[in-house]
Amino acid sequence: MIKEKYRDEAAGIYLRPMTGDDTERIIRWRNSDAVRRNFIYQELFTREGHEHWVRTKVETGDVVQMIICDLTTDEPFGSVYIRDIDRQHNKAEYGIFIGEPSARGRGLGTAAAKLMLRYCFEEEGLHRVYLRALTGNEQAIRSYEKAGFQREGILRDDVKIDGKYVDIVWMAAVAPAEK
Repeated sequence: MIKEKYRDEAAGIYLRPMTGDDTERIIRWRNSDAVRRNFIYQELFTREGHEHWVRTKVETGDVVQMIICDLTTDEPFGSVYIRDIDRQHNKAEYGIFIGEPSARGRGLGTAAAKLMLRYCFEEEGLHRVYLRALTGNEQAIRSYEKAGFQREGILRDDVKIDGKYVDIVWMAAVAPAEK
């Protein structure tokens, strides 16, 4: 059902729920330098860590993680997720990574973000979806803006990466008003 509903014919992608079969791929993607350097949490992923994430976050409903797939070949190339789902205030934090190098720079991240926002508002009933991006990740920030996120502020010296404090761009998208 998700595949049929959360697809973008023009971009040639769809979202599907993550499964255990995705574990090795996610670990490989998340540990690649191209992905890891744009994350606040930059430690290497392990199978044990990912399985713990699934048990304590995904299976408990604190996280929804989807795989971004090619509409024609069904080949996975990345992942989108929401974490820290707050049911009292109807909000969650958004994240994405494009793991396959051949899928980067083609606008697929923007298309996937739009699909995931739609999922968040329609299926999860969220009102607000926010994200944090490293200030140097301008390509991602532009993609988020195209998908509907707006910059709300800068968190100065918010995280320490490689011994240096880094600013974070805080962005959010709010559910469209009901007509």
